[in-house]
Amino acid sequence: MSRVRNNQEQLKRTLTERHVQMIALGGAIGVGLFYGSSTTIKMAGPAITLGYILGGLIIFIIMRALGEMAVADPRAGSFSAYAYRYVGPFAGFLTGWNYWFLWIGAGMAEITALGIYVNFWFPGVPRWLSALVALIIMASINLINVKAFGEFEFWFAIIKVAAILGMILSGIIIILGIGPGGRPLGFSNLWAHGGFLPNGISGLMLSLVMVMFSFGGVELVGITAGEAQNPEHTIPKAVNNVFWRVLIFYVGAIGVMMAIYPWNEIGSQGSPFVLIFDRIGIPAAATIINGVVITAALSAFNSGLFSTGRMLYNLALQNNAPKMFAQLSETGVPRNGVLISSLIILLVVALNYFIPGRVFIIVSAITTFAVVITWTSILITQLYFRKALSAEQIKQLTFKMPAHKLLSGFALLFLGMILVLMYFIPDMRFALIIGPLWLLLLYISFRMKSAQAENA
Repeated sequence: MSRVRNNQEQLKRTLTERHVQMIALGGAIGVGLFYGSSTTIKMAGPAITLGYILGGLIIFIIMRALGEMAVADPRAGSFSAYAYRYVGPFAGFLTGWNYWFLWIGAGMAEITALGIYVNFWFPGVPRWLSALVALIIMASINLINVKAFGEFEFWFAIIKVAAILGMILSGIIIILGIGPGGRPLGFSNLWAHGGFLPNGISGLMLSLVMVMFSFGGVELVGITAGEAQNPEHTIPKAVNNVFWRVLIFYVGAIGVMMAIYPWNEIGSQGSPFVLIFDRIGIPAAATIINGVVITAALSAFNSGLFSTGRMLYNLALQNNAPKMFAQLSETGVPRNGVLISSLIILLVVALNYFIPGRVFIIVSAITTFAVVITWTSILITQLYFRKALSAEQIKQLTFKMPAHKLLSGFALLFLGMILVLMYFIPDMRFALIIGPLWLLLLYISFRMKSAQAENA
C-alpha cells in the first residue's frame, strides 16, 4: 500500500474549501431537480416532500460513511481505494470499474439532455452536434488542471443555487401575498387535491427510485479529497451540510411549487420553475431557466469526466487497469483516463445521430442501477474499515460515523428496496437485466486477470 500512497501524492492538492463546498453542493443539486421533479410529483403528489426527506437521510448516512474514510485517508481513488485495501482486490476492482461505468453512463445522459435544452433555443441544431461541442469543451477544461475543473464547478454551482433560491423566494412572495395589492395564496394546494398522499403509499414508494436517482453525484466529494488542500476540514463540513441542502433545495423548492400550483397540474404547462418566475412578472423566464438547466447538465458532465479520470488512475495503481492510466500530465492530471473516457462517451454522439429519442431513457436506467451499487459498496467498505482498526485507532478518528452498524444496515436495506422497486417501473426494468450482466462481466474479467497474473 505504500506504493499507492506515494503515487497518490503526485496529484495536485489545489482544490480550495470554496471549490469543495460548491462541488458538494452541485452534486446534491442535479438535473434531477430541474428535469425530473415533475415526474416524482406526479407519482407521489405533495407527499413527495417526505420522499426527499427520507432520501436525504439515506444520502447523509452514506456520506458520513464515506466522510469517515475520506478524512482518515484522503485520496482521489476514494471508495475504490478503500474497498481494495479493506475488503479485497475484487472489491476494489468492482467498485472502481462500476463507478467509472456510472459516470460514463451519466455523462452520456447529460450531453444527450443538453441537446434537448439547446433545441429550445435553436430547434434546427442536431442533438449530436450539441453533444460533440459540449464533450470537446469539458474535456479541454479537465485536461488543463484540477483547479480549472474546480473553478468551473464553483461557478456552475453558483448559478444553480441562485436560480433555486430565487424561485423559492419568489414562491414565498406569491404564497404570502407580499407587496402592493398582493393576496395571500396560502398552502391549501398541499392537501386540497386528493389529499397530501393522493396516490397512496405505493405512489410514494415508487417515487423513491427517481428521488435517489436525482441524488446521484453527491459521493463526488469523496473523490475530491485526494486533491483538496485541507481535507480534514473541508470534507466534514461538506458532508455535514448535505442533509440541510437537500431540505432547502429539494423539499423547499418542490414544497413551494406545490403550494402555488395543484400537484396534478405541475408539468402540464411547462417547467414549474418557469411558471413561478413568469407568474411574478420576470420576462424571458423560460429562457433563463433553460440556461440554468444547460449549466446543470454541463456541471454534471464536467464532474463525470473528473471522476472517470481519477478512477482509472486509482485502478491502474491497483494493477486493475492498464499502467497508462497511472501516468499524470505536468499539471497533475490523469490525462489518459480523461481522454479515453471522453472517446467512449463520444459513442453517444453517434447514438444521438441514429436514435435520438431513446438514448436518454436507456442510459438513465443503467446509471440508476450503477449508483445504487456504488452507494452499497461505500457502506459495506466502511464496515470493513472499522473492523480493520484497533480500538485506539477508532478513538483517534476525527470524523466518526455515529452508530455505524445500525445506520449502515438501515441504509443497505433501503438501497435493496430501491432495486426491488425498479422492477415495478417499466422504464427501469431494462437496468435490472443489463446491470447484473455488467457485474458478471466484471467478475469474469477479474478472474481472467488473476489467472493471467498467476501464470506469469
